[in-house]
Amino acid sequence: MTTLVLASASPARLSTLRSAGIDPLVIVSGVDESQLEGLPPAELALQLAELKCAAVAARDDLPADALVLGCDSVLELDGAALGKPSDAADARRRWQAMRGRSGVLHTGHSLRAVASGRVAAATASTTVHFADVTDEEIEAYVATGEPLHVAGAFTVDGLGGAFVTGLEGDFHNVVGVSLPLVRSLVAELGGSWTGLWRTGPA
Repeated sequence: MTTLVLASASPARLSTLRSAGIDPLVIVSGVDESQLEGLPPAELALQLAELKCAAVAARDDLPADALVLGCDSVLELDGAALGKPSDAADARRRWQAMRGRSGVLHTGHSLRAVASGRVAAATASTTVHFADVTDEEIEAYVATGEPLHVAGAFTVDGLGGAFVTGLEGDFHNVVGVSLPLVRSLVAELGGSWTGLWRTGPA
């Protein structure tokens, strides 16, 4: 059975994959994300995903049949790429700029077959519509700490879900990993998505 290796520390990505029947081996890449600057948001997300994937795939302790998946998400607002906020004040400013508006959440995906070295990569993009939240709601949300740990300073699968009024595109992509896109990347490398499903009960 093929082993999927998730090159990410994101609990949301891990949970999404587990809910889809896959129990990946998690190995955090440790890549310095600040080394890439000045790229368009979608390209930045893809290149960061490729860096994370390559860093983990280079290890010599991986299963021979491993497929390594690297992902990275950024929110595009007014042409700027927004990753995780630097602090609470940054998260507060982000929400003041985002409320009542729409942004595009780009998640880069890079999948590498360890045995062959072949790589399939692509970016999924989902438009996110934000509620016109009040200053009090922003303060309360930032105080929870949740927006400090996620790209774009929001979640759709956590406390921030009430502040997102709609999505155009893949919901799971906003959580951090597009299942339909990963399925197509697995197929591109000659693998089987259903072959990644764990056998037996969860």
